[in-house]
Amino acid sequence: MYFGKLAFTLFVCVASFSLCANAGEPGMPRKSSADANQTTKTKPAASVTKKPVTPNASPEAVKLLEYLYSISGKQTLVGQHCAPLVVTTQLPTIEKWTGHYPALCGFDFGFSAPGTWDGINFRQTIVDEAIRRNNDGFIITIMWHAVPPTEEEPVVFKDSIQSHITDQQWQDLITPGTAINERWKSQVDVIAFFLKQLKYADVPVLWRPYHEINGNFFWWNGKTGDNGTKKLYRMLYDRLVNFHKLNNLIWVYNCNEIRENVAPYDSVYPGDDVVDILATDVYKNGFDPNDYNQLLAVAGDKPIALGEVGAPPTPEKLREQPRWTWFMVWGNLPRGTSREVYDCNETITWEKLPWVKNKNPKIHYPILK
Repeated sequence: MYFGKLAFTLFVCVASFSLCANAGEPGMPRKSSADANQTTKTKPAASVTKKPVTPNASPEAVKLLEYLYSISGKQTLVGQHCAPLVVTTQLPTIEKWTGHYPALCGFDFGFSAPGTWDGINFRQTIVDEAIRRNNDGFIITIMWHAVPPTEEEPVVFKDSIQSHITDQQWQDLITPGTAINERWKSQVDVIAFFLKQLKYADVPVLWRPYHEINGNFFWWNGKTGDNGTKKLYRMLYDRLVNFHKLNNLIWVYNCNEIRENVAPYDSVYPGDDVVDILATDVYKNGFDPNDYNQLLAVAGDKPIALGEVGAPPTPEKLREQPRWTWFMVWGNLPRGTSREVYDCNETITWEKLPWVKNKNPKIHYPILK
């Protein structure tokens, strides 16, 4: 989900910080393809492996996924999205409000003009910051508001990311050798350049491509059948994993909560062989138990997560829905948010992560104090 966030820009000049985590195992942690038809039937436990779907996955990616399996049904990681313009300068404010740092930091590779909130010029900053925060012990998740392959970056969100492409353009997109297909590959290759830096830095990434994939919000939405949206997801998997040899990605199939004009979770599911984790974004329906159960029916024993939320779930809700392995707040914490969910036994904040040894990070304010 994307929202205007210019009100927060004033905070940018206030804080830039470095966490001296002295993590025992820094990051998570550093070193010491055929289409499938899916149904909503719950998958048997025997069909699920705890290894990443990526062949020869990095040791860090393997350990991170194992950790998520270990907390599934028991505790939920607290996460926070960090916009491209401000990256993690928001975290000290969250710590001040709640008494805790989130365990998970989320980033977006952006789409807009340089210097704007989602500027494409911040991609290297995002990579550098992800490496630093990984070394501090934070878990990293990254998404990408991909520009349609009929256009060139930068773009305006509503006119481009939320636009539609014609059926003929879609057919050209999934057909090798066409101009649109070649442009799409070039766009993906740009993102691969940044993801490779994270690979070489031993940073595992919870990768959320084409998020809210079952919705009707973005150009990649609404294409059903084997040659529809699921085909695009599998194309991306093939390009990043088989062509670029990225083995540090944990693949997250990220949907939107079910409501009017939003398709069922299994409608564009690309297959167990290219999905590690299933997630949904919740902004409207208040963590409806039907949404939770429907996602579990598709996931089977694979972990599930709240890819984005407008406000954190309550401890009571997490007790009712214990399979969420993380939630990530998008934008600022809503005014009046209770710190109860950050304090409770149901959640894991940064200092509770088992590889973080220093529980009192030092914060630096190099611009203003």
